[in-house]
Amino acid sequence: MYAFISVLLVSLVSLIGVTMLSLQTDKLRKVVLYLVSFAAGALLGDVFLHLLPELIEEAGFSFGLAFTALGGIGVSFVIEKFVHWRHCHIPHSKEHPHPFAVMNLVGDGVHNFIDGIVVGASYLASVPVGIATTIAVFLHEIPQEIGDFGVLLHGGFSKGRALFLNFLLALTALLGVIVVFVLGAWIDGILPFAIAFAGGAFLYIAGSDLIPELHKESRFLQSFMQLLCLIAGVAVMSALLLLG
Repeated sequence: MYAFISVLLVSLVSLIGVTMLSLQTDKLRKVVLYLVSFAAGALLGDVFLHLLPELIEEAGFSFGLAFTALGGIGVSFVIEKFVHWRHCHIPHSKEHPHPFAVMNLVGDGVHNFIDGIVVGASYLASVPVGIATTIAVFLHEIPQEIGDFGVLLHGGFSKGRALFLNFLLALTALLGVIVVFVLGAWIDGILPFAIAFAGGAFLYIAGSDLIPELHKESRFLQSFMQLLCLIAGVAVMSALLLLG
């Protein structure tokens, strides 16, 4: 029940496009970069402070689990290549073009499905780990959904239809949760591998999708603020250790 509620709350982030309409593009770009920084820190903090410690405590860290974590990275890479979709967090502009909107929808659905798997696996570990992972997913979904909304508008969708499709695809995360719980009930010992896979997927998102976006801003003050936001994301994950 915790997992399903968490995924529903995360899915509501898809409606954040409404707030995007009230901001100018240049202001939005500045805000999004700081959100990306915070989300990257939260993802890294969740992996190294929650998921990996839980994994090591439950099952150690064998070669099998190590390869499963690498598999999480590899699968994330293959998915992005297969759908020709770049997990972009900057709204559309002439200087920053996006792939075709329909292909973005396909990629968004697959990505949300993996998010559901990650959240479900974390709640199988423990409620505190599940809460920490939900917050990390929530934070990185905010800049993603802003970017996706901009892509759909650029692709010719109306504002209302773009919001509806974004929310509909966000619900594919529920399927990910169901898959985890079904497999968890039928396959003994799946939990450590699910956590390892989730950790690998989070590392891929933080390292391949989020952090490269931050390097597009090279001015000292803005870069320093990004660093502070990244540290703040890690700090939030550290504070959540008190829940345990």
